[in-house]
Amino acid sequence: MPNIHTIRGQQFIGGKRCSGGEATLVSLRADNGQPTGHRFHQATTVEAASAAEAAAQAFIAYSQISAERRAAFLEAIADQLDALDEDFFAFAMLETALPLARLSGERTRTSGQIRLFATLLRRGDMHGARIDCALPQRAPLPRPDLRQYRTAIGPVAVFGASNFPLAFSTAGGDTAAALAAGCPVVFKAHGGHMITAELTAQAIERAREQQQIPAGVFNMIYGDRIGAELVQHPAIQAVGFTGSLRGGRALFDLAMRRPQPIPVFAEMSSINPLIVMPQALARRGQKIAQELVASFTLGCGQFCTKPGLILGQRGAAFSRLINELNTLINAAAPQPMLNTGTLTHYRNGLKTLEEVPGIRHLAGNREQQPHLAAPQLYQADVNLLLSGNPLLQEEVFGPMAVLVAVEDNRQLAAVLEGLQGQLTATLLAEEDDQADAAPLAQLLTRKAGRVLFNGYPTGVEVCDAMVHGGPYPATSDARGTSVGTLAIERFLRPVCLQNYPAALLPPPLQDSNPLGLLRLVNGIYTRDPITLSTND
Repeated sequence: MPNIHTIRGQQFIGGKRCSGGEATLVSLRADNGQPTGHRFHQATTVEAASAAEAAAQAFIAYSQISAERRAAFLEAIADQLDALDEDFFAFAMLETALPLARLSGERTRTSGQIRLFATLLRRGDMHGARIDCALPQRAPLPRPDLRQYRTAIGPVAVFGASNFPLAFSTAGGDTAAALAAGCPVVFKAHGGHMITAELTAQAIERAREQQQIPAGVFNMIYGDRIGAELVQHPAIQAVGFTGSLRGGRALFDLAMRRPQPIPVFAEMSSINPLIVMPQALARRGQKIAQELVASFTLGCGQFCTKPGLILGQRGAAFSRLINELNTLINAAAPQPMLNTGTLTHYRNGLKTLEEVPGIRHLAGNREQQPHLAAPQLYQADVNLLLSGNPLLQEEVFGPMAVLVAVEDNRQLAAVLEGLQGQLTATLLAEEDDQADAAPLAQLLTRKAGRVLFNGYPTGVEVCDAMVHGGPYPATSDARGTSVGTLAIERFLRPVCLQNYPAALLPPPLQDSNPLGLLRLVNGIYTRDPITLSTND
């Protein structure tokens, strides 16, 4: 493993390491709750402010460097991540209990999404260039020269997720999108994997120094009691968060109470309904049962897109599905969760469910084993959903699912209409189900950020078209996504330049179109330069 002195447990602020607070934060093993032997320094209020100020000082220079330089910086980060060896993974496995294959795949996804943002920067469509040339002869009033593009919003505070120590953490999607946009980052490390965060932050800093990017473009602080100070600091202009509804809502409320409110892009809670249509259920019920269990127990159910609510039409085929699921769940082995806190929340969530009349336990070993979570299956009376019972709208993070039988499509539509916002919604359907599925699918587009046919939501492709977001409480802002290249737009804002001197125009808006962008010029999309004839 790396030399103990390489894990210092200090804050990363303005290109330096510092530790004004005590080393009271203990890194714990996920499999048994015992210390790993490393301690981390709680960030002080002064250090949180210093990190925000370092980001603000770096903002002017960093936001003005070319897209090509930012792309090279991102690629350097990806290269550094890919160079992390088995010692890094040994620590990550200790802290998260995730297997090597999962962590290795997540590393590949993380470096891949960073490189995707580099590709986006070189492609240039995030500039959003729109130009309306001057019309000095227009009557009754002339039109000035108007040119719009998007620019970085400012320093961003990012909060890491517990369940993805790489892809949604230190160098994860929020950090990558903010850096691609030209926004320095202050990252608050998650307490569940502080060693992993430290070694990842070191990789980012190596890339920053290699590319001669200004110090303060990336900063990282440790601590459980410092998030509020960070969000409320006037230098911070946006927040990225992945975690619980309670945590995300608290940050959102803090941001709204600031003298200058700022946007909070929080991914928070989703039960991800999955509907099995009658013909699909009749023809491939056994296969669906196997795939469903594989999906909602994947990674011990610690995926934000886990299908947690399974809906189908009452009848013999649905009863057979229940029997298949019961058999599979009773045979499923318990798995370690990410940390003791996550396991406690899982068990408390199950206990709360079991206390509600109308919900019954169907399958799963209820004998508690230290540091392990057993998959569980429940069935709920449909009237609990129809009456708006809030409990079935709450995510239980872990390897469990709730089945609900509906009488017909009309009742199913009523159930879906009453659901809150979701990250995903899924329809399993055969071709002869599609007439009935079509109105349901249309309804679900109002409820979820991603609607699937004949797939399972526990796989989020990193690409241009992906949406990983959705209406509240899935996220705090349904207009964005935390996965895919569209994620960059959360950290950009439009600016219009009126009658600007040609010598001062930024490259995306210059007449010659030096970047070769597809721009909206006088209402027509074109890559052509602007000439005298363009104004005609």
